[in-house]
Amino acid sequence: MNAKTTKRTQAYKDATINEIAQRILRIDTLQTRKSDSLDFHDCAVWTLKEALEAAFEAGRQADH
Repeated sequence: MNAKTTKRTQAYKDATINEIAQRILRIDTLQTRKSDSLDFHDCAVWTLKEALEAAFEAGRQADH
């Protein structure tokens, strides 16, 4: 895999993870902001399960 493909793959992965965090977990950004109130989030287990299932499905689709 060349560097261009690797960067494109990483960009796709980052975008997918960020979209799941925003849509399901209601987390605005996954960037560290060095503030407990911004970097730590309460999350219901069913919401976490939904996010993990979405990530699993995104990975499964990426392999096809």
